Amino acid sequence: MAAELTQAGLEALASQVGETLLARGEMLATAESCTGGWVAQCLTAIAGSSVWFERGFVTYSNQAKMDMLGVPQTLLEKHGAVAEATARAMAQGAVEHSRAQWSLAITGIAGPGGGSAEKPVGLVCFAWARAEGGCIARSARFEGDREAVRRQAVAFALNGLLEQLVN
Repeated sequence: MAAELTQAGLEALASQVGETLLARGEMLATAESCTGGWVAQCLTAIAGSSVWFERGFVTYSNQAKMDMLGVPQTLLEKHGAVAEATARAMAQGAVEHSRAQWSLAITGIAGPGGGSAEKPVGLVCFAWARAEGGCIARSARFEGDREAVRRQAVAFALNGLLEQLVN
């Protein structure tokens, strides 16, 4: 896992995602909050990625999640920004607001502050959605400083998408 957490390792994961999407003739959209576009950066570091990477949404604020992805305000009020339900809504919104067949979404608390007993620093929620229907969400808790949490979240999101693509 340590090798894939380097920038080169993240880009190698992104390349695997791209090769898999290309072989399937499909495209990806991303919806990122705490990672601030880091997944999209890794994907676009791959030459030719415009064939399989359709677009990325960086929706850091709740208002951006509502405006750009159609996340319902009532959902955010009930669950908050860091919740699997929110990640699902983000992923589904990214598919609906793009031409992509797949999406991934990330929302979490990278730190160093902002955590609580219920939602500690390092908690990140993910979702992967398909345009034809279906959405899977998972949460993970990562250790380390802000950059370490974000880096681990990028790797987790890309690995999670690969799992979905090959199954």
